Amino acid sequence: MAKKIMVQGTMSNAGKSLLAAGLCRIFKQDGYRVAPFKSQNMALNSYITENGLEMGRAQVMQAEAAGIEPDVAMNPILLKPTNDTGSQVIVNGEVMGTMSAVDYYRRKKDFIPDIMKAFEKLDKEYDIIVLEGAGSPAEINLKADDIVNMGMAKMAGAPVLLVGDIDRGGVFAQLIGTMMLLEDDEKDYVKGLVINKFRGDKSILEPGLKMLEERAKVPVTGVVPYVRLDIDDEDSLTERFRKKDTVGAVDIAVIRTPRISNFTDFNALECIESVSVRYVDRVSDMGDPDIIMLPGTKNTIGDLLWLRENGIEARIKQHASRGKAVFGICGGYQMLGEKIVDPLGAEHKGEVAGLGLLPITTVFEEEKTRTRIEGTFKDVSGIFKCLNGQKFAGYEIHMGVSSILDGAHPMNELKEITAGGSADTKADGVSSGNVYGTYVHGIFDSDNVASAIVSAILESKGLDSTHVKSFNMKEYKERQYDILADAVRENLDMESIYRILDEGI
Repeated sequence: MAKKIMVQGTMSNAGKSLLAAGLCRIFKQDGYRVAPFKSQNMALNSYITENGLEMGRAQVMQAEAAGIEPDVAMNPILLKPTNDTGSQVIVNGEVMGTMSAVDYYRRKKDFIPDIMKAFEKLDKEYDIIVLEGAGSPAEINLKADDIVNMGMAKMAGAPVLLVGDIDRGGVFAQLIGTMMLLEDDEKDYVKGLVINKFRGDKSILEPGLKMLEERAKVPVTGVVPYVRLDIDDEDSLTERFRKKDTVGAVDIAVIRTPRISNFTDFNALECIESVSVRYVDRVSDMGDPDIIMLPGTKNTIGDLLWLRENGIEARIKQHASRGKAVFGICGGYQMLGEKIVDPLGAEHKGEVAGLGLLPITTVFEEEKTRTRIEGTFKDVSGIFKCLNGQKFAGYEIHMGVSSILDGAHPMNELKEITAGGSADTKADGVSSGNVYGTYVHGIFDSDNVASAIVSAILESKGLDSTHVKSFNMKEYKERQYDILADAVRENLDMESIYRILDEGI
């Protein structure tokens, strides 16, 4: 049976995911088999495991920090919002259906057996489990049916670290107010308070920390500084979306659609010297980028209509007509085609015209494609023809099936990778002039792909590309996890953390 510790926050984006990842890395460094766990995740960034199941990227990131293969048991329930009031509900990696918020909250206790089966699997396999909550445990309207904060802590028997975000201000009120709103038995689970994202001299905080401990009757186990890291983000609260002004020698504009998903696809490009990746949602912010990226989305037709209504579609077409590059991934790839047909009403029943920049038509089907793949660029035209022959790996998550129109050729050859080995090859994507599309998430993460794209753009502008180096995303992430662990280890009282683990509840 594993030892447990749970990270809960006073609000969303308090830094729970990164603190949990830091603890996973520290426990790994200290020789323990450690796994992350979050019973319910709401996010549009997801991942496909080696056995073809879907889970949230936050727990994938934490599994990477722990040095283990991601397992859907680490995130048994994933909610992927399709609109403001409903989500696709994924249970243990499989799509259960789309539910309104009211229907889901009415039924969510029914998922407790699925949650506990997943948790018990990890409990048998690992020495330590680092659990993560969601939002705040003091959301009094949700407490009765809670399965992710104190409700999960009770089911798992996990002591809790309560994290407040000083960067937003009011951290003492956050922590004390949260403690005041907990039930007496819930307060007993909170064994340590953590102030996160601090900037400045910690000695200034000392009087406040003493008063905090006196009023909350819980020790402060650490003040963690604001650490600048490049680690996969959980959802659309990411700071990446606020980076709009800086323009590099290679300027990449990613269209920030309302239901953008898997925007981690572009992280590798952002890591290359002289590249700026800007997330834009208005024509006035577009500027004159070297390449426009259309990302994945949880609502392809809805986001396509959004592009049409706010003038971004016309701007993309104008960009392409000047011979400049456009690259679509997954839902973005579908949007670039001639039309999208939704006969079953998965998103928007009927037929919608696409941007008409790629020779494909897409039909939404009931079955979701979920595969890990390896691939090769084989018929790439235009500015990125240097990619031909390059290898890559990634994964597919999509409802639609795209057919290439007569006379066009697929851009990639893929092999599905399963736990039992490789499957047959299949075609993917298409390029037309300097417009490109693929279903493969993570296509830029492989060695030489991102660097080849950046080099090609620099050379097309008559700029030197010799400084552009091949980029290994896996090695880069490993360095980031070590930086995170160093910061957490230095600023948390790890002796107290291990004591909390040993004593439990």
